[in-house]
Amino acid sequence: MKESITGSPGPAARPRVGADASVGADASVDADVDVVVVGAGVTGLYAVHRLRGLGHRVRGFERGDDVGGVWYWNRYPGARCDVESVDYSYSFDEELQQEWDWSEKYAAQPEIVRYLRHVADRFDLRPAYTFSTSVTSAELDEETLRWTVRTDGGEVLTARFVVFAVGCLSSTHVPDIAGAGDFLGTVCHTGAWPREGVDFGGLRVGVIGTGSSGIQAIPLIAEQAAHLTVFQRSANFSIPAGNDPLDEETRRRQKAGYAERRRLSRLSGGGSPHTAHRSATFEVSAEERRAAYEERWRLGGVLYSKTFPDQLTDPAANDAARAFWEEKVRGLVEEPATADLLVPTDHPIGTKRIVTDSHYYEAFNRDDVRLVSLRGNPIERIEATGIVLADGTRVELDAIVFATGFDAMTGALDRVEVRGRGGRRLKDVWSGGPRTYLGLGVDGFPNLFNLTGPGSPSVMANVVLCAEQHVDWLADCLAHLDERGHRAIEASGEAVEEWVAQCRDRAAATLFPAADSWYLGANIPGKPRVFMPFIGGFGVYGEIIADVAASGYKGFTLIPE
Repeated sequence: MKESITGSPGPAARPRVGADASVGADASVDADVDVVVVGAGVTGLYAVHRLRGLGHRVRGFERGDDVGGVWYWNRYPGARCDVESVDYSYSFDEELQQEWDWSEKYAAQPEIVRYLRHVADRFDLRPAYTFSTSVTSAELDEETLRWTVRTDGGEVLTARFVVFAVGCLSSTHVPDIAGAGDFLGTVCHTGAWPREGVDFGGLRVGVIGTGSSGIQAIPLIAEQAAHLTVFQRSANFSIPAGNDPLDEETRRRQKAGYAERRRLSRLSGGGSPHTAHRSATFEVSAEERRAAYEERWRLGGVLYSKTFPDQLTDPAANDAARAFWEEKVRGLVEEPATADLLVPTDHPIGTKRIVTDSHYYEAFNRDDVRLVSLRGNPIERIEATGIVLADGTRVELDAIVFATGFDAMTGALDRVEVRGRGGRRLKDVWSGGPRTYLGLGVDGFPNLFNLTGPGSPSVMANVVLCAEQHVDWLADCLAHLDERGHRAIEASGEAVEEWVAQCRDRAAATLFPAADSWYLGANIPGKPRVFMPFIGGFGVYGEIIADVAASGYKGFTLIPE
């Protein structure tokens, strides 16, 4: 059976409100609401909860048939969060924090989905949603400043506010490879994994891509497949998760310390309580430096990039961190020639998000796993029975896994026809790169908000706390409008220009632009090369947006009734 790689849930089920009610059959469904929320992932769920709690009439739409967002679709083997479970969780409700028990240090996809379903049930969020439904357009009426929203289920409704919570990593990217449609075996994408799973037993499998999803999936696919060929364009830095089960005593201690843990997280650069060493890299002895690297290596994953405060700004400091990492990885890979291919040489460590893996490098010690570098010998075409490389080499395959990532940050929003003042399309306004004020507002698009996306810390930080930060700011903003008799809020063009410049300048002061990463859209042909997140830190960003609110929303125009 040939699996889908498009991310579509298949033949469209009729849109469902909540668990099982049809839109057409439910006369109580509002076609005129205060807020439309697009997405039922981490951000969308909290937005529905918070805004509904303020008395707003809220309708949510989700293209999947249940809650979960990116975790709903990314069911591939080995899918796991790279933020510790205790931190990758909501903080808005103390009872929720105390009642949920995480089983592992770094939670796997099934557990995260269970958690989000628990949240949806506990706060009765599903009835606000229409599932298996995509929003196709949102168009501003300039006279009333209300939005007309249309869905692929044929529903049309109007809303005062539109809140996009579509996620930065929810629009799968499949490279344009000649003959891709000719392959007769199983085809799947890690970002749209079949619900029923894929049995690779006895198959010759090819995985294209060694980003986060590929690195997490490869060890488990290798255990199933008769033979695995990994096609690597760019090597990535990855660090073992050091994952462990959480025992009852650890959970008790974590729950007792939540208040302080959250306080530190909100002050931090990345939304977790871990801080960099107090000194710069070369202000300490070689022994102390190595001990710091060892500690972060044991902690596991992405936090290694913040071992020292100058690691992502000083090339020499970055080289020192890279050398330690390379020593560790070469100790895991038996064949030096294979290790040579697995060690990145094209970007500083940490300028692409460091992957959190489980025995990735050891998988290449298996006799039934082969690594193919596409740098000098790219894929020329896909045929009915496998892949043909540029030098004529044919790799016979029974299954192909595209671990080729996403059209990140803007791809999901680009799927929606959003038209603001003068009928301008948001996609056109962003044709040279996303343009926002604070990552929240866009000039010419009043009462429209894109949460945890470009122009905010989003993918540079713990997205759960990012979601709470944005939604809480939004809730206060909407209350401010109503208390003062304003019908709309709109970012000014000058504020957008200044924020875009600030985001650009902050990124330019780091090593991040040296990498061809999805932070810059470099993985998508033709996409403008613009560093899209705000890189100044989660805590710093929180202070900035709080100051904007305290000033009466400077940089925004408040439009009276």
